Amino acid sequence: MAKDTAYAFSFETPEGAPLPLSDFAGQPILVVNTATACGFKNQISGLQHLHERFTEEGLVVLGVPSNDFGNQEPRSNSEMRGYCEAQFGAKFPMTAKTHVKGTKAHPFYKWAVDHFGITARPYWNFHKYLVGPDGQLVAWFATPTKPNAPQIVEAIEQQLRRAAAPISEPVN
Repeated sequence: MAKDTAYAFSFETPEGAPLPLSDFAGQPILVVNTATACGFKNQISGLQHLHERFTEEGLVVLGVPSNDFGNQEPRSNSEMRGYCEAQFGAKFPMTAKTHVKGTKAHPFYKWAVDHFGITARPYWNFHKYLVGPDGQLVAWFATPTKPNAPQIVEAIEQQLRRAAAPISEPVN
C-alpha cells in the first residue's frame, strides 16, 4: 500500500495483535494520542461521546496511548483499556502504548508531520489527526481543542458525508 495514505500504517493492539489502518478503509478516523494521568484526560469522555454519536455513520475514534509527554501514561497496555472504560466509559478502539514524537515516533506520526509540517506535530497528549475516508490526512487539532469542539465535529461530519457519497462512474 502506498505511503501516501494512512492505510499504509499499522499499529498494535494492547493485546499485541496488528491493527492496520487499512482495516478502516472508507471510514474517517480520528487518531488521538491519549494519556490517563494527563490534565486533559477528561477528553477521553469526549472521545467516547464522538464514538457513540458517529460510529454507526462510520467514524473510527482511535486512541493511541503514549508516555512521551511527562510520563503521563503509567499504566500497562492491559491496564489502560480497563481504566479508560471504568473511569470514562471508553469503548472506542485503542492501540498499545506508542511513541508519537521524536526519532522513535511511530511511522504514522512521522508521516503526519511530513504532511502537515512541524507545527502540526504533537506537542502534548490529546493531539488529534483526522483521516478522511480515502486515507488522506484532512485536519489536525491541538491538545486544548476538545473533542466536541465545533471545528472537530464539523470536520468529522464533512468526512462522513464524503464517505457516504456514491462513487460516480467515469464519463466516457
